[in-house]
Amino acid sequence: MCQLLGMNSNTPTDITFSFRGFAQRGGNTADHADGWGIAFFEDRGLRHFVDHLRAADSPIAELIRHYPIKSLNVIAHIRKATQGPVSLQNCHPFVRELWGRYWVFAHNGDLKEFRPRLHAHFHPVGNTDSEHAFCWLLQELAKSHAGMPSIDELTRTLRELTPQIAAHGTFNFLLSNGEALWAHASTHLYHLQRRHPFAIAQLSDEDLCIDFAPLTTPSDKVQLLATEPLTVNEEWKAFGSGELKVFAGGSEAGRG
Repeated sequence: MCQLLGMNSNTPTDITFSFRGFAQRGGNTADHADGWGIAFFEDRGLRHFVDHLRAADSPIAELIRHYPIKSLNVIAHIRKATQGPVSLQNCHPFVRELWGRYWVFAHNGDLKEFRPRLHAHFHPVGNTDSEHAFCWLLQELAKSHAGMPSIDELTRTLRELTPQIAAHGTFNFLLSNGEALWAHASTHLYHLQRRHPFAIAQLSDEDLCIDFAPLTTPSDKVQLLATEPLTVNEEWKAFGSGELKVFAGGSEAGRG
């Protein structure tokens, strides 16, 4: 199936190091060769890049590997197609507007017979189960709240909605509105917090390491999420099956 990468931080941070290793899974260290994409929130704006080529040798991916775009919330995806052809419109992450903010979503998994009626202004452009699930989630969020609710309220609603989709198959996903990053695991998903004292990290998919200590401040906090751990010398924590977490300010909400 596909590969997910997410980042949430308390200060604008670039993801070039993690993305270098992650992109190798798009055709080199893994056979996820059916397109890829990445989205960076910047205040209320969004930089969104997708490509139907392999991430390992896409010219756009090469740009992202060397362009240190700083963001508080990032979602990236490498696709291994299960539903829908290899095409640009089927590349994650998907983007929609709700309550005057961009929402970004990426999914790893396969949903069987999940095509509920969509009757609001959220409709898929491509052919994937993932985009249909995203449209339904936003439709139901809009029905549940008249305006932008708090992060806690959104989390409570997502805890009610997510099992209804997960009952149809594997539903590992990342979702963000630029204020927080939500993550749900059916099977494989890991998270890691980097904070002071920062140390050296070694990628698992490329022979590359970096010492974060001289590049950070004692107050910096960065939360990373990935389908499989991106480094070999850090303590990645696995999500439990059916677990939904929310991250804000570089920490898991409620954990500090």
